[in-house]
Amino acid sequence: MDRVTLEEVKKDPEVDTLIVQGNEHLGAMGFTEHSHRHLNLVASISYNVMEHLGFDRRTAELAAIAGYLHDIGNVVSRQDHGQTGALLAYRILTRMGMPIHEVAVIMGAIGNHEEEYGQAVNAVGAALILADKSDVHRSRVRNKDISTFDIHDRVNYAVKHSFLRVEAARRSITLELNIDLSVSTPMEYFEIFMTRMMMCRRAAAFLGCHFGLIANGARLL
Repeated sequence: MDRVTLEEVKKDPEVDTLIVQGNEHLGAMGFTEHSHRHLNLVASISYNVMEHLGFDRRTAELAAIAGYLHDIGNVVSRQDHGQTGALLAYRILTRMGMPIHEVAVIMGAIGNHEEEYGQAVNAVGAALILADKSDVHRSRVRNKDISTFDIHDRVNYAVKHSFLRVEAARRSITLELNIDLSVSTPMEYFEIFMTRMMMCRRAAAFLGCHFGLIANGARLL
């Protein structure tokens, strides 16, 4: 079978429809943005994590594909969208001709990316977790009325810049945040994202790295 590429996945009409509709469903429920912007960024970061740590290009591309598809399950429901998305990815990728052993890796990654129950089951999944949880930014907040922000809106809106730094020589993966303290505080970030940070720590450990968090130049983890 020919290798299915990230670009082919991006051009697939079925994939595009599921992404658009899923993002609309989340918007109706008041969740943050999960559009092409988020998925392209997660795909790119997932690839970069693999590449920086010395994995081969195909494994890096599988991580990128998993990153691009990881939220398609939102078209069905937000709850357990990782598991639903894994099954949707199976149908899509096998239709496109991807070898089943590659499909299985991506399914495991997508099915285990939710912080409520997921964990890294392979390197691709570890990269996906780190990429997905590092996308915290004010552009993801859909609510335009700051006076009505809840804590999730405040924390996301407060983050003016986020960057996942991978240092292979030091076996270090660090999430660097620039937070507007007039909007929210690092303590509020921890209040709602502690589970995510612990998940990132385990994902980094799966890759043989330690995970760190820096906010406004101060190391918190």
